[in-house]
Amino acid sequence: MDQTGLVAKIFIGAANIYEGRKNLSTDGFEHEGRIFYEKGIAISLDTFKKAQVTADPQTMILIELTFIQQELQFCDEADTSTHSSLIQAIQSFEDALRCLKTVEVSSHYIYAETTYPVFPKQRYLGFPRDAVHLACKSHHTRLQNSLRTPGINMIEKAVLTQRLSNMSTIQAAYLEKQKKALK
Repeated sequence: MDQTGLVAKIFIGAANIYEGRKNLSTDGFEHEGRIFYEKGIAISLDTFKKAQVTADPQTMILIELTFIQQELQFCDEADTSTHSSLIQAIQSFEDALRCLKTVEVSSHYIYAETTYPVFPKQRYLGFPRDAVHLACKSHHTRLQNSLRTPGINMIEKAVLTQRLSNMSTIQAAYLEKQKKALK
């Protein structure tokens, strides 16, 4: 499936999850809520898996970014800590997309690379720990924390685990782009 199709599917998956959660907490709509919720989870999990198979950092980041944007849209504004975390994640992935454009032009990335310290903490396997790596690392932590939340059912944990796996895939694929740019 192409990038646009995957983005459209994740949008639908997130919307179904939201609709399901809303109906699950409404008397008389619990059954419909369960159907929407499970359908949304299935669509989202399938989409995250298909995105990972592409091994394309841009595709995986766009899918994650779209999902997070949907979560923000459906987030209650009174939930300030979640709202704040989602806004930070969105900004991190938008920065990562900008960074991806730079690494694609090796003559630009060679110069950009010199702006990163050589200290090991500033490097990922010897390469600059730039916006892509930082977005993946912070989102990895965010997803790990969500996985530790009591009460999350196993089907939702499967989506979180897949998203976590995608972060590692993004970093590995992006590392190859860095290597190519800095040859």
